[in-house]
Amino acid sequence: MAFFQAPPSLGNQFDDDALLREYLERVLPPARLAENLAEYRELGELAGGELYHAMLADRENEPVLTSWDAWGNRVDRIEVSPLWKRAEALTVKHGLVATGYEGSCGDLSRVHQFALNYLVQASLDVYSCPLAMTDGAARTLMDSGNTELADYALPHLLSRDPATFWTSGQWMTERTGGSDVGASETIAKLDGEQWRLHGTKWFTSATTSQMTLTLGRPEGNGPGGKGLALFFVELRDSEGKLRNIEVNRLKDKLGTRKVPTAELSLDGTPATLVLEAENGVRNIAPMLAITRTWNAMASVWLMRRGIALTRDFAHKRSAFGAALKDKPLHRDTLASIASETEAAFHLAFRCAELLGKIESKTASSHERSLFRMLTPIAKLTTAKQAVAVLSEAIECFGGAGYVEDTGLPRLLADAQVLPIWEGTTNVLSLDTLRALSKDATSFEAVTTEVQRQCELATDSGLGHCTEVALAGLASCKKWLVSASGDRDALEFGARRFALTLGRCLELGLLCQHAQWVCERDGNAGRAGAAARRFAAAGVDLIRPMSFDDAALLSSE
Repeated sequence: MAFFQAPPSLGNQFDDDALLREYLERVLPPARLAENLAEYRELGELAGGELYHAMLADRENEPVLTSWDAWGNRVDRIEVSPLWKRAEALTVKHGLVATGYEGSCGDLSRVHQFALNYLVQASLDVYSCPLAMTDGAARTLMDSGNTELADYALPHLLSRDPATFWTSGQWMTERTGGSDVGASETIAKLDGEQWRLHGTKWFTSATTSQMTLTLGRPEGNGPGGKGLALFFVELRDSEGKLRNIEVNRLKDKLGTRKVPTAELSLDGTPATLVLEAENGVRNIAPMLAITRTWNAMASVWLMRRGIALTRDFAHKRSAFGAALKDKPLHRDTLASIASETEAAFHLAFRCAELLGKIESKTASSHERSLFRMLTPIAKLTTAKQAVAVLSEAIECFGGAGYVEDTGLPRLLADAQVLPIWEGTTNVLSLDTLRALSKDATSFEAVTTEVQRQCELATDSGLGHCTEVALAGLASCKKWLVSASGDRDALEFGARRFALTLGRCLELGLLCQHAQWVCERDGNAGRAGAAARRFAAAGVDLIRPMSFDDAALLSSE
């Protein structure tokens, strides 16, 4: 009989995730965890079963733009995939945005919200993209002090009613670039008392949203980010027609192909000032803090999906007379990517913990400084890990991992956007340095955090791990001192500095969690193995470098 390989499959994504269950047991009050368990299991079952199969079946259904109707009228109608429509219903039912604001878990409400999303989003074809921006818009409007605008939009953004729920966009990228936002060319003109926007937005994700926050330069304002203003735009009028907005095209992207990313022209689009008619980049910062946290979480749930599939396949696939799970080299590979995934998990959820405390006003000054540093660090560190882990994961399937109709290549293609969205690795590395320059206590906050985690890890099996984490911190401090005052040297080493800080934090968090498992079970088990494997992989990326790169960059 001819051989046919059984494909990988998934079980309940809550019951099968020992790390998530351990973490929630550690941080949530027992009574609250007990109340949440049914919902976690419901989403875990959907994610590993019905939704996962629907995603595979929906693989070729991508957004479709219809620019004109049969009679020559400009309509610019975008049809999203069936799974995205299902995802919206799940969002309102389970409060995938609203839960973060309802306060049912107090200052741990963000942990609960992101646990829900971590469980289900890997099976929803990057529907997390509009949700991240919706969450960010809600936070920005809430913090803006513009009561009238907040009272109008927040009931939609945080709704649990499908009839009233809105998602939001975030329109910052223009032809001049996404990272250099201050070079934006969109002009805001006053027409009587109405602001109107004129320009092109070159990359607008989730263009089917009902509203967006965007930047424009009021006429007469100076250059740079200070001269921009933050605007609220409602995309459609009461008849559902776009308000002086034309959809030029949908982007043909490497990944996230279910996300309707468009290039738009604004020709007098009505807009409302969120705050003053300047300082737009500063005023949109609350949105970026939220979307970067979502980005870190997305890295983790995609890595978790890759791990789940490779583990199952290792039991089903035999080669050279034995199952892959029994091959020492394959086990070594799986252990390596598992440790990176667990490290990223802890860093992303530490951000969620801090965000929840800040929003509920229970955070200390130390925790506020720490969150300011962790936002860029966690995003850039986990994004790089996601690409590396998922590259290894699809390689674990051999040729099948490279064949589109298995659904496996989408894991890597979708992950590749994570180091780009919400600020590239280099941009966020420089943002880390800016955080240090603005708040002298920021580096001390990171140092204190890692030292606290290491002091908690008293099990003898974690001793070397804590030494590696503290040595990495010392290397960062030494580099900061040596490069201080030399702008070029600081920029040259910024990426390695930021990634080292991220990996030090991850190792400290791994040690803290392993100690908790040890005290609960009598040994650190898998958590301890993850910490030791991660420490062995390397944490300190700072090493002597020179500026003599001209030879490397030369074409001769």
